[in-house]
Amino acid sequence: MKNTHVLFLASVAFLFISIGVTRAAETELWRNGISLIPYPRTVEMGGEDFVFDKKIDILVDRGANPEDMFAAEELSRQLNKKWNIECRVTEVSSGISIVLTRKGAPEKVGEQGYRIETSAGRLVITANDAAGLFYGTQSMLQLIQNGRHGLYIKGMVITDWPDISWRAVHYDTKHFQEKKEYVKEFIRTLASYKINTLIWEWEDKFAYKSHPEVGAPGAFTMEEMQELTRYAHKYHVQIVPLVQGLGHVSFILKHPENKHLREIESNNWGFCPLNEGTYELMFDLLEEAIEATPGSEYIHIGCDETYVLGKGVDCGCKAKMEEIGKYGLTQIYVNRIADQMKKWGRKSISWTDGYQPNQKTKPTEGLITWGGYDSIRDQEAVENGYPLYIYDPNPGIEHLFLPYFYKETIYNHYGSHLEKAYRWLTKCVLTGNFQGMISTSWNCSGVHNQIWMLRYITGAEYSWSGKGPDLAEFEDKYFINYYGPLSRDVKELFILLNKCCYYYMDAFEGKVWHWGDVGKTHLPDMPRDDIEYDPFWNTEYREMVERSRKQLPLMERALDICRVNLELGVKNSYDFELFISIAELFRHTAHTYLALSDLEKAITQAHRAHFDNHQAALGALQNAASIVEKNLAEREEVFSLITTTWEKSQLPRGMSTPEKKYVHGRDQQRNFANRRPDLSFMIYDEQLLGLEKYLEQLQDYIEWYDKTYL
Repeated sequence: MKNTHVLFLASVAFLFISIGVTRAAETELWRNGISLIPYPRTVEMGGEDFVFDKKIDILVDRGANPEDMFAAEELSRQLNKKWNIECRVTEVSSGISIVLTRKGAPEKVGEQGYRIETSAGRLVITANDAAGLFYGTQSMLQLIQNGRHGLYIKGMVITDWPDISWRAVHYDTKHFQEKKEYVKEFIRTLASYKINTLIWEWEDKFAYKSHPEVGAPGAFTMEEMQELTRYAHKYHVQIVPLVQGLGHVSFILKHPENKHLREIESNNWGFCPLNEGTYELMFDLLEEAIEATPGSEYIHIGCDETYVLGKGVDCGCKAKMEEIGKYGLTQIYVNRIADQMKKWGRKSISWTDGYQPNQKTKPTEGLITWGGYDSIRDQEAVENGYPLYIYDPNPGIEHLFLPYFYKETIYNHYGSHLEKAYRWLTKCVLTGNFQGMISTSWNCSGVHNQIWMLRYITGAEYSWSGKGPDLAEFEDKYFINYYGPLSRDVKELFILLNKCCYYYMDAFEGKVWHWGDVGKTHLPDMPRDDIEYDPFWNTEYREMVERSRKQLPLMERALDICRVNLELGVKNSYDFELFISIAELFRHTAHTYLALSDLEKAITQAHRAHFDNHQAALGALQNAASIVEKNLAEREEVFSLITTTWEKSQLPRGMSTPEKKYVHGRDQQRNFANRRPDLSFMIYDEQLLGLEKYLEQLQDYIEWYDKTYL
């Protein structure tokens, strides 16, 4: 049977080479054309291939429990959806079958681990628990290859278990609300890569009954969140609600009903930890969050970026901080909340540093400590009962795309995000000191959740196995795995968008957070009198005009890659629709700079023609107006594309309903994505230019010129 696959493997090898796959330090599976993520603990190639028929049985243990039956039924669903294989879940089989069993699993695979063994007509997945059996099926699905004689899995034995038992993704929805069906698909995707925790920072995307002002219009109801939680549990994912406290609470304190809880009256960013009303409100919200996520073990109480903490004079916070320090003041809130959560049966997670040996105030017993920075402190934390978890560093706050392969700005010395994540995760995982890992997605800049997927799956790869493939192999196999073997040039596309997002950030001084004084872009001078004007624009913005010219062929290439992949029918094709909307926006931004350059040139032409040929001067002015009109029309077209594309997966951003009006509140952090209540934050810098008003004034001037001179 093996010889029949030679031609297929040769074609796969050619495909891999054509997309620039690095061959150094190849793993056994990658060498055999298999892009399994995360990579298993041990792989033994050999033995008989398992060849699929059009109909197969999925054999389960007699009296299999509901969790194991779900794993079998989900495997059946996916085989039918992806490969059109008709499956029957049964306890007795005499034909070609996949066996899911709790019998005979190696003891060393422990919880969540599994074993896959192939033979002719029979593939056996064994595990000690439901999660392991499910993960075995998810690995098996990634092993399927298409050969000359149909679908098959190469002869092999895989024995696998995780390095880190608690593998979490942070889902930040403060600026967007995805639709329920999208969230379910997201959960299924995470589960397929063995992520087992979703820490959901929902802010106002949950409709609190006790404080109805907090939830945004269209927010998930109690019943909907319970439905999603139970749905996630089937896939061995627990949803952990993240209800921010101390800092990041403008979604609560922007409302007049809660203004009295601010530490500083004029700032909606932070609670006063000495105000009893803070705890009354937070206990209400947290109690509902627990009710909304039945069966979950943890709750996250936030507490990061407490910019305001300790500055309140009238409330006594400033004096208290001078007495016990900011860490001590933070622990007043953390311990009060965490102690109550313990009474309600939840373990608390906080963004604070957890155990600190040099501090008199100690966190509530068992509070997670983010480790890896100080080995002595980490050891003391473990000895004192504070479990260590890995914080996978956030990529950055780049606009609309992530710095996966290329990094600019003040953070450049850390390297690209993937390099940084790979070094950090493997370093921490291989110590054996950590129980958990979280891959964060601080979404300050409006990046669509789909664009975070490479980050999430990087975390999945290296938290499951710290000895996984080298980074070069992982990068290449990710694009094959996630977008399918038909995909073309996707890594090149990511690099193009990655680099161009920095151009977009620099355009019209769009940087609004962490960069200090950013200035303002001006429009070309409006003509006056006998077409007099100040010809400063092309001199002032020469560098950006040149950068804009360079972006155009790059974005044309990006758009071509997207169109080709959509035509090929690749997996996760919605991503390419999103990429097109972003590339079109970046291209339009470049067009705008070039349009403004041409606008000034048209006015210059009119100025020079004025004393020789009034008709020619009028024509140049009319051309100037046409340049502006075309640019505004293009902006409207691009924004319409963005709205249509993004709202396939999201509710309209900042929407109001007949029952409730959306309250938009800006805050101290000045997030790029929070400058406007809707998706127009992406074009807000252009709107601030005032091109519409400029066009009106130019048209008035043209009318005056026509009447005066012609």
